[in-house]
Amino acid sequence: MAVRTILFFLILIAIIRLMGKRQVGQMAPSEFVVAMLIANLAVIPIENSDFSIWSGLLPMVLVLAAERILSILSYRSIRLRRLLCGKPVVLVENGKPILRNLRRTRVNLDELSGQIRQQGILELSQVQYAILETNGCLAVIPFPHFSPASARDAGIEASAQELPYTVISEGHLLEENLILAGKSKLWLEDYLRAKGCTQNQVLLLTVTQSGKTALLLHEQCS
Repeated sequence: MAVRTILFFLILIAIIRLMGKRQVGQMAPSEFVVAMLIANLAVIPIENSDFSIWSGLLPMVLVLAAERILSILSYRSIRLRRLLCGKPVVLVENGKPILRNLRRTRVNLDELSGQIRQQGILELSQVQYAILETNGCLAVIPFPHFSPASARDAGIEASAQELPYTVISEGHLLEENLILAGKSKLWLEDYLRAKGCTQNQVLLLTVTQSGKTALLLHEQCS
């Protein structure tokens, strides 16, 4: 039974990975149902040794295949996408809650106010739009005069940001990221030598293509 449990645990991880990298709260309704159904299907061959591994695996694969087909079809069809996932619903417009939409989505004013406060907005009157997205998240758009000032608003010319690549993580070299950052092992050796540390002493090292680095050492080495 222990072997079956570990095996189906690994199979479940593989299936969830194939479904895509989403948190539970970001799943579409069909994806959530598939995840729950596959988990329940995995329990049967684990608890009942009379079922062969293939008998338990087959319905899980069929459910996954059905989910993939629905994903492809919904990607190509707006009508099917709205049928499976629904569509965004405006809950607040110009500082006023739309009561009929609140009733339809079963969101009360206390929940709405709490969600808005989590966005750093204290009053409903500061919200121009609050939209309940298809994944259940609430998108809050404040009025322009309540929004934080951007660099453009302040007349400051901000430089473009660069993506930092993790080159070393907990002492392990990530060669693929080193290549993506346009750096070589020789550059890395020279950098570590200049910092007076070894690769094993590095907790985290990131570098951008322009050469901007961020180094974090293990506490006992810093």
